[in-house]
Amino acid sequence: MTEPCDRSEAATTPRVLLVEDDAGIAEPLVEGLEKAGFAVTHVTLGRDALASPLPDLVLLDLGLPDLDGSEVARTLRATSDVPIIVVSAQGDEIDRVLLLELGADDYVVKPFGLRELVARMRAVLRRVRPEPAGETAGPASGAGDGAGTHQVFGPLEIDRRSRRVTVAGNDVDLAPREYDLLALLASDPGAVFTREKIIDGGWDPNWWGSTKTLDVHVAAVRRKLADASWIATIRGVGYRFDPR
Repeated sequence: MTEPCDRSEAATTPRVLLVEDDAGIAEPLVEGLEKAGFAVTHVTLGRDALASPLPDLVLLDLGLPDLDGSEVARTLRATSDVPIIVVSAQGDEIDRVLLLELGADDYVVKPFGLRELVARMRAVLRRVRPEPAGETAGPASGAGDGAGTHQVFGPLEIDRRSRRVTVAGNDVDLAPREYDLLALLASDPGAVFTREKIIDGGWDPNWWGSTKTLDVHVAAVRRKLADASWIATIRGVGYRFDPR
């Protein structure tokens, strides 16, 4: 097992937890990721993954010898917002949708290239890391501080600097991809975003799967906001954020 990464490492070195029981895959993958600038901790069991210190990103194999990978993903998501990329030989579309419902942020099918995986990892990390003060994720149109970092729409507030969303003062626990989806739609209230524009234009330009996965995330955001009317479905086109 690779020794756990040192918490004193520079904050710019992403800490990755690799959960993979196949040594033939894990060993070269650890070497490649470390050369790419990641600090990697490798475990072979699901229970060890759940007991490990929280990393910046989890690479999770589904076919583990002790726990089902989907259960590991569900447990991790229930206790944290750590980004999860599933790595599996299973390539069926329904598996990807179900994993996204469980809280996975992306899905890579074996065999895969290291460059592709690293690109996906960096894309996910860019999405979940808060932007530096003074920068915004897009044009903000709600009432707020005038800098575009804080939007207020009636009871709904979006703070882009802290990636915090509240409804009537209560925190809304959005997964990273769910927050990015809401923030993108709210960047231009009342405008219609096509499905392709949402995926290619900012929500996840590296996503390669079916756009049906977008519906899963929209449903999750609506459920967590406790009011489906915040996001309107434009049949055959896409979605629109409807401010109050």
